[in-house]
Amino acid sequence: MEGKIKDIGLAETGQKKIEWAQERMPVMQALREKYSKSKPLKGARISGCLHVTKETAVLIETLVAAGAEVAWSGCNPLSTQDEVAAALYKKGIPIWAWHGMNTEEFYWAIEKTIEQKPTMTLDDGADLIFTLHNKFPEVAKQVFGGSEETTTGVHRLRAMGKDGALLYPVIAVNDAETKWDFDNIYGTGQSSIDGILRATNILMAGKNFVVAGYGHCGKGAAMRASGQGSNVIITEVKPTAALKAKLDGYRVMPMDKAATVGDVFITATGMKDVIVKRHFKNMKSGAIVCNTGHYDCELNLEDLNELTQEKKEVRPNCMQHKLSTDKTIYLLGEGRLVNLVAAEGHPSEVMDMSFANQFLSMLRIFQSQGEMDNTVYDISEEQDQQVAELKLKTMGIEIDDLTPEQLKYKNAYNEGT
Repeated sequence: MEGKIKDIGLAETGQKKIEWAQERMPVMQALREKYSKSKPLKGARISGCLHVTKETAVLIETLVAAGAEVAWSGCNPLSTQDEVAAALYKKGIPIWAWHGMNTEEFYWAIEKTIEQKPTMTLDDGADLIFTLHNKFPEVAKQVFGGSEETTTGVHRLRAMGKDGALLYPVIAVNDAETKWDFDNIYGTGQSSIDGILRATNILMAGKNFVVAGYGHCGKGAAMRASGQGSNVIITEVKPTAALKAKLDGYRVMPMDKAATVGDVFITATGMKDVIVKRHFKNMKSGAIVCNTGHYDCELNLEDLNELTQEKKEVRPNCMQHKLSTDKTIYLLGEGRLVNLVAAEGHPSEVMDMSFANQFLSMLRIFQSQGEMDNTVYDISEEQDQQVAELKLKTMGIEIDDLTPEQLKYKNAYNEGT
């Protein structure tokens, strides 16, 4: 069978994890039950490039249950859970993913999924979309459409769409309210702290915890660090974001100043060179540095290595860097996504909504093939509210409805005081 994984012997453990996730993803269960008989994705070939976790496995199996053929690779060299990859492979899913891939292997795996000549793509970080456009444009021209999961990926794809460089339409799953206001805040916040604690087992209370970037992911990290008793410091380049952080009760300062007082640093900006040589040089001895943005370029690791005289792994996913200044800095997860490298990624409950949006986006694209322009589309307000309503229902929560009179008042423009 096509695919490459680390160890098929891990499949039983992986299956147990998938079942654990599925029990906590009731919206995905409802979608699978609804569409497994009608199979509206029959004939679709979906190439996916997304973190191979137990939650992603639930998405993959739901797509297959709805009739799709899939081929999958991981979207980060260190985020694949090998036991989950083994369980999927054992079920006949063509998957090329293992933990610890190098850069060459990472892109080789993506290219293997392209060999099935996809009709749709499902991406996290847009590496699959970029590979198709840059190396396989003729294949890309046959794709009906795709979806993108991350802030960084959506930003770049919107730039491509604006320049007329997109060869097929893409739905910005990341920009759905039921994605970034939940997955990015509550998922990233909890799982990033989880990764830091697994890699270090430090006491968070009383630490100066520096969060670079106060977008949705940064907000989540700040919220959870504050809940652990940390003194949170925010660094920002956007005035409105900095102002929000200040009014939310956090200290705000430039990274040059934060570098001298921080105990723990986490980047969540989507921008390169957020922490560079001068920052590493000015940090306290014993400072802990990590990243929760999609790409590891937020930390300039070349600068860190230039300053390093000796390094060794002192705990799993925790590398000790001894600098020439007799200072020690600890780098977590090789600067990759700390929540996925050192922990298990977002909790299943929050990925339930994000992956429901992914599934419904695939359905929308397949049913609208040829009708969409080559640009980036938002998820509809109707779908956003549908996913939220389903989630509330599975949680046993009821809410109010507007009365006919209220609906009339809502749109009235002749009502005064």
